[in-house]
Amino acid sequence: MLRGLRSFMAMVFTPLARLLLALHVSPDAVTIAGTVVVTTIALTLFPAGYTLVGGLLVGFFVLFDSLDGVMARMAGRSGPWGAFLDSTLDRVADGAVFAGITLWFVLHPDEHHGLWGLAAALACLVLGSVVPYARARAESVGATAQVGIAERADRLVLALVPFTFLQVGLPVVVLEVVLTLLALASLVTVFQRMATVRAQLTRREA
Repeated sequence: MLRGLRSFMAMVFTPLARLLLALHVSPDAVTIAGTVVVTTIALTLFPAGYTLVGGLLVGFFVLFDSLDGVMARMAGRSGPWGAFLDSTLDRVADGAVFAGITLWFVLHPDEHHGLWGLAAALACLVLGSVVPYARARAESVGATAQVGIAERADRLVLALVPFTFLQVGLPVVVLEVVLTLLALASLVTVFQRMATVRAQLTRREA
């Protein structure tokens, strides 16, 4: 869903990437800084109820997620380490976002159906870690598991949009429904990847 937008943003980031490289800023530094900023915002502004400014800031930095990759390609430094660092820190940022949303439900127990939202947010937090683990584990046994009905950026945006606009009157039930659907999509993706890997390994053994 967001692949076209990210390709466009990669083109937009080219001048900024060139400037940062000229200032001797490394792609790894950009990756780490982005993760620190997103994690800090999600774990401070989200639980405190500043959903509008917090959601907009996190969404802004999600769009900047491809900047480090653009810098690495321009500097000729694309490689396994950069991919590993980016993927690992993406998991940290994702976990922080859904932990922040979970904490919002914990600190707002008076919200209608708050327990439902809390359970859905926790499910998104847990399953959001299992989905990439399933792919990584598949690759470790010589299989591939690049299947799934929702990519990382899609999950983040779909969760952030309703959460962001809670502060301006969006009903909480909209967020709860979206989180529930995201949790179900993540669960389906886990089973899709398990089935795909089993089929690949079965064919190999045969």
